[in-house]
Amino acid sequence: MPVIALNPGYSGAIQDTEDKFHGNRLLYVCWDNHLLFCAPLCFPLPPDMPFAALISNVLTGAYGSHPDFARIDWAKVQWLDSGKPFKPDFDKSLAENGLVHKSVIRFRTPGLSGIQGSGS
Repeated sequence: MPVIALNPGYSGAIQDTEDKFHGNRLLYVCWDNHLLFCAPLCFPLPPDMPFAALISNVLTGAYGSHPDFARIDWAKVQWLDSGKPFKPDFDKSLAENGLVHKSVIRFRTPGLSGIQGSGS
């Protein structure tokens, strides 16, 4: 896959730009301290999707098999967008929440740290 290189004169075409995802944006999501999922998951999502639908329709399907998932208090979740604290508005869209193509969001669930505390 071509990359944006620091080497002058590199001429590869970038192949994962937003225009190649049929109206969707790539959103990377990571559930901190839950080692059952070793890396962020990547989802192609419409920018007008409400943030609440990200949780109910996407994250539930992706992470719902984890025993901690059903115990999450979403009002207490701590969110990070590209490493910075982030407080999403659940009623606004992903775009209205400032999430752009290839944003990386992480969420932390206080009191829940993996199967039998394995993420502590």
